[in-house]
Amino acid sequence: MLMKKNEVYISVDIEASGPVPGEYSMLSVGACVVYDTAQTFYAELKPLNQQFVPAALKVAGLSLSELAETGLEPRVGMTQFEQWVQTVANGDKPVFVAFNATFDWMFTTYYFHRFLGRNPFGISGLDVKAYYMGKLDTSWGQTTKQNIKPRFMSKRKHTHNALDDALEQAELFRNLLEHEKCLA
Repeated sequence: MLMKKNEVYISVDIEASGPVPGEYSMLSVGACVVYDTAQTFYAELKPLNQQFVPAALKVAGLSLSELAETGLEPRVGMTQFEQWVQTVANGDKPVFVAFNATFDWMFTTYYFHRFLGRNPFGISGLDVKAYYMGKLDTSWGQTTKQNIKPRFMSKRKHTHNALDDALEQAELFRNLLEHEKCLA
């Protein structure tokens, strides 16, 4: 008989120097367990190169030159992240959760595979925007934070610090999961 593993939802947010991995760098990664936000992970990483989009650095408030000095080597940071994921999952299935998962997922999975050759989340992630769309039977255009119903929004401020934002989206996702019947 096959045993179904429990799932551990892990909210992940990243800050990057531009729109795509490889060409641009993941500068920081923050994560927390959706149902136990006291369990957190945060790392700042050395950039892969000096390429950046000025607006991306401005939003994140991070400096490539400072991170080149103080950031973790990407292999070290991703090893620490993987170990944290395995610890908090404790043998259960870790599920990657993000608000606009396509962006955060592509950097996270690229870094896991490039530096470790594997991804502890497997090959997929859960997008909070898509979950909201399906749960409330809305259009994709209605899934922006400005359009999400106030009863689901986090009380936390969106700061563009990867850990702060992971905590914010964990609260939003938890609110959606716990809402029994949504009326659009």
